[in-house]
Amino acid sequence: MINEKDEQLLSLLRVNARMSISELARSLNLSRSTVQNRIVKLEQSDVIKGYMVEYGSEYLKDLVSAHVAIKVEQKLTQTTSVALKKIPQIAELYAISGEHDLLAVVQAQSLEQLSHTIDFIGNLNGVERTNSSIILDTKLKR
Repeated sequence: MINEKDEQLLSLLRVNARMSISELARSLNLSRSTVQNRIVKLEQSDVIKGYMVEYGSEYLKDLVSAHVAIKVEQKLTQTTSVALKKIPQIAELYAISGEHDLLAVVQAQSLEQLSHTIDFIGNLNGVERTNSSIILDTKLKR
């Protein structure tokens, strides 16, 4: 289990994963070694799985994004998921309930690339059908 300080540490790292140990320690009113030990503990217990790049607004404003709902043949769910994870334009992939089985967030450099990626997804072995919605504007992202 994680405690309140761990939650505060995770919150700070979520905002800026490149924040130095010294900055984190000052913000949490803890020693550098305590913060470092907490981070190691969170990594070892798989609370922190990794660190990733978050795109800047200048780069993101030029991307075209879509939610792609995917209906999969049940016997091929695992195979299809593995194939989808290899597509670099898929930024996120979720298993969902309802009419469709998966929801992919696709980010592309152009409408043409987005269309090509959606067609590629639709032609994967195990994909029965897709339903796409282009994202026009982001109103909130945390």
